Amino acid sequence: MANTNPLQFIQQVRAEVSKVVWPTRREVLLTTVMVFAMATLAAVFFFIVDQIIRFGLTSLLGFFG
Repeated sequence: MANTNPLQFIQQVRAEVSKVVWPTRREVLLTTVMVFAMATLAAVFFFIVDQIIRFGLTSLLGFFG
């Protein structure tokens, strides 16, 4: 493991941070909206599937019970 003095370490960290491409406010807003939209779609999908399974099991148990 190479030993680096604190000054070199800070210089290297600053050099790496300057390479980072930060998202714009618009990109953050769009991705946030897309996450909420996909989460809503997934919730609706699983709700519908759950209701179908519930109806099927209720019918099946009612038929035999």
